[in-house]
Amino acid sequence: MRIGVTGGSGFIGSHVVDHLVATGHDVTVLDRVPPHRADVGYRRTDITDGLSVHRGVRGCDAIFHLAAVSDVNEAFQRPAAAVAVNVLGTANVWEAARDCGVGRVLLASTVWVYGASCGVEPLTEDAPVDLSRAGHLYTSTKLSAELVAQSYSQLYGLPFTILRYGIPFGPRMREELVIARFVRMARAGHLITIQGDGSQVRNYVYVEDLAAAHVLALGAAAENEVFSLDGAEPISVRRIVEAVRDAVGGSVGVEFVPARAGDYAGRAVSPEKARRVLGWAPATPFEEGVRRYIEWLDEEDRAAVGAGS
Repeated sequence: MRIGVTGGSGFIGSHVVDHLVATGHDVTVLDRVPPHRADVGYRRTDITDGLSVHRGVRGCDAIFHLAAVSDVNEAFQRPAAAVAVNVLGTANVWEAARDCGVGRVLLASTVWVYGASCGVEPLTEDAPVDLSRAGHLYTSTKLSAELVAQSYSQLYGLPFTILRYGIPFGPRMREELVIARFVRMARAGHLITIQGDGSQVRNYVYVEDLAAAHVLALGAAAENEVFSLDGAEPISVRRIVEAVRDAVGGSVGVEFVPARAGDYAGRAVSPEKARRVLGWAPATPFEEGVRRYIEWLDEEDRAAVGAGS
């Protein structure tokens, strides 16, 4: 299958590309920067430019749409820009896909949308949404992107799949992400800064497990469906510190600062639909994922030293 991946040069996108290539697909990365590997196609694409998107998606059988403002702090600081990328950019991808006869578009969403959901936990994919509870603008942009996908299906018959990511971590993740930041602080012998009291929980999902779900989502059973791809268990911020301390070795100091405004408090989300329809469940224990990430960092450091010698 000929598959385009917007944001295919990014953290999650690059792993999705790896898994698609490994399973025999013809992959083209649609991004503003070139991909991390030379054996895939590349079309420079800016999702806020409709013409650029049309050129990018032409000839594709399916599109994974991962390009987005994914840093919630950036969305908070530059809300209009986040809306332009996450909402208008999504509409540009869907419109180009409709015009170019793409068979299906698969959207990267987030479990943050459950912060606006009503109902008894664990919440399922069809839990109703109360817009007054959206809270963070990042959540609003992702809900809006999901609505674009749903509307294009209802109005124009363009099939979709929505993948609501848990909090991903692993090799190639941005340094701003909490686990990467904690590891960097611990390796440098600095205090680890915790926003809030450290009791907040997230269901972190190792990026390789998350990427594997994308290949499964190409199956016919996933068409016009929504799936939660969350981690296996709630992980508190304090447990992250403990995992980093154990993996790095030595003692780690901690300081507490005020919690982030509008932060996602974490909700219990049912894994049943992804398991039943896709046959997917996260396989990597949290502490093992942290250890693998640090091993990857060590390899990157050694490669950098070797390149400089």
